[in-house]
Amino acid sequence: MEIVVQSSSPAAVTSDCVVVGVYENAILSPAAASIDQESGGVIRTFLSTGDFTGECGHTQMLYQVPGIAAGRVLVLGLGTHGKIKDSQFQKAVLAAARALHHAQVGNASFPLLDIPVAHRSAPALTKMLVQTIAEADYHFDRHKIPADKPKRPFTTLQIPVPGSLSAEWAEVQAAAAAAQATARAVAWAKDLANEPGNICTPTWLAEQAETMARRLGIKSTILGPEAMEELGMRLLLGVAHGSRQPPRLIVLEYRGGAEDQAPIVLVGKGLTFDAGGISLKPADKMDEMKYDMCGGASALAALQAAAEMKLPLNVIAVVPASENLPGGQATKPGDIHRSMKGLSVEIINTDAEGRLILADALTYVERFEPDVVIDMATLTGACVIALGHQTAAVMGNHEGLVHDLLAAGRESMDRAWELPLFDTYQEQLKSPFADLSNVGGRPAGTITAACFLSRFTESYRWAHLDIAGVAWQSGEHKGATGRPVPLLVEYLLQRARQQGV
Repeated sequence: MEIVVQSSSPAAVTSDCVVVGVYENAILSPAAASIDQESGGVIRTFLSTGDFTGECGHTQMLYQVPGIAAGRVLVLGLGTHGKIKDSQFQKAVLAAARALHHAQVGNASFPLLDIPVAHRSAPALTKMLVQTIAEADYHFDRHKIPADKPKRPFTTLQIPVPGSLSAEWAEVQAAAAAAQATARAVAWAKDLANEPGNICTPTWLAEQAETMARRLGIKSTILGPEAMEELGMRLLLGVAHGSRQPPRLIVLEYRGGAEDQAPIVLVGKGLTFDAGGISLKPADKMDEMKYDMCGGASALAALQAAAEMKLPLNVIAVVPASENLPGGQATKPGDIHRSMKGLSVEIINTDAEGRLILADALTYVERFEPDVVIDMATLTGACVIALGHQTAAVMGNHEGLVHDLLAAGRESMDRAWELPLFDTYQEQLKSPFADLSNVGGRPAGTITAACFLSRFTESYRWAHLDIAGVAWQSGEHKGATGRPVPLLVEYLLQRARQQGV
């Protein structure tokens, strides 16, 4: 999708369709008022019928509007004037994008930057606009025969900057470029996660990472079982024992900052399929356990965005990739494995495997002497119970890092919420036979999982994102969401701005 930032008036824009906002009670946005004036009152005449209420997300296509360069006008409901929130703006844009897709519009103009949205600037609205339209345009259909594939004609997004916002032109252009890089990263993360487990194996995932690394000139290192054994990664190896697919540790290094700049390390859980191991999951929705590598996909995708934008940062992505299947050599409940750090872990539940592979990865990254480490994982069903499918959980050992991630989530509309990480929760991880247990019982399951990880992150600033509720969705729009890529990219952009760029 090409993005064109321009200064043309809504009526003069040459496109297949121009999208204009209308509030409830027939209140016109500036763009709608301009179209109405140039067309001799077509918009107000249409509204006078009472068929269009202006409810947020409602759309109506108008054809052959006189005095307008665009082929069509899409009237978009915005809701109550003066009370538009960012979530409503996003809902409206998504509805418009889907209406355009249904109408097979290939080139559309969205003069919406002067819509007053609470606490959002024109550059922020630009990001929301680009990423929401990219979201609506995404389809994963590579395994369908051509006749079954939905048409995807949308090619060009035009973003007019009104005269009242001309001073923010450069910022809008920069925001559009950043949003496009983020959208590409989100789409790639979705593509990786939506592949079925028979295709997306640990080896395949490593190959995709290497392909991206070669394209962008990024250093890549892939470790196999032999190297893991030498390093003492017996937690990761223990999870992989039940599968014929060998595990991989994927390490990508983007060096855009100074040589002595401590790196930001992103660690993503890469369970390419999680059947639960011997502690077998229920059959219902087990197919969705291909999404247990969404954390790993997000880490790789966020690094891709940083490299494409040439951010002045050093960013490293580390993805422990494995399957978790039952088998004759699989880890059994009650087995004890020793971690790379040296701590012994009693495996009470083999379905609590994500924390095991992350523990060895979090120990491995000490060699990079990181500035901060952020891990992301579809770690606990308890997180879905606590926060639903709207919000990720964040915890960590450094208040400033957690605060920065929360701020990045708010800015990117990829929100997170902090849960406590008090030392008293560690009591639930005590084992009579090992240094710690891999589960802490049903109470506070999300927190005790993070407490487990915290035992392997004591030498650096660290935060954990539990994305179990937000990484994919079921139902009509089933598939990976690409979260928390927007949050991660926004965090990296904020860190880049701190570098003076």
